[in-house]
Amino acid sequence: MTKGGKLIIFSAPSGSGKTTIVRHLLNQPELNLAFSVSATSRPPRGEEKDGVNYYFISISEFKQHIKNDDFLEWEEVYRDNFYGTLKSEVERLWAEGKNVIFDIDVVGGLRIKKKFPDETLAVFVKPPSVDELKIRLKKRSTESEDKINMRVAKASVELATAPQFDKVIKNYDLNIALEEAHRLVADYVGAEMSSEEE
Repeated sequence: MTKGGKLIIFSAPSGSGKTTIVRHLLNQPELNLAFSVSATSRPPRGEEKDGVNYYFISISEFKQHIKNDDFLEWEEVYRDNFYGTLKSEVERLWAEGKNVIFDIDVVGGLRIKKKFPDETLAVFVKPPSVDELKIRLKKRSTESEDKINMRVAKASVELATAPQFDKVIKNYDLNIALEEAHRLVADYVGAEMSSEEE
């Protein structure tokens, strides 16, 4: 892969608020960020759109991409439930002169960090507690109790990886977490923040 801009990874257990943080950062023009859309073999949920939230592809297509070495990283998160980052997606955004931001699970985030150690800022978003995480996931009401319990069990394992990241943001108060994330990324990409945010 040809080198381009910076890579900024946000990883966290499901329900920690990383997606909200990433959306906020994408709205800051001085950061020059573009979102890396992941590929997944799972079907769309709710309002999700192909090419916006994810590239929704079949399991067989996903496996073909794996064979072709098309992924920067990929993982079978649950059985037959694949997620991955296509190399072509990062290449496309770099070609546009952008810094690429990822909203990605912990394993995938660390894999990218390992491949591009000098171009990557890896940020772990920590929820206040596993109990709070469960409450947040229940509020979403997009998944069954079993799925929620699976995510909560996975969260305990994921929380143990926090020290492997460059920075950890504790999301106890969303506004503070948003400011901290903005400051971290602005410093990393060398962007000037507007005075009212300093």
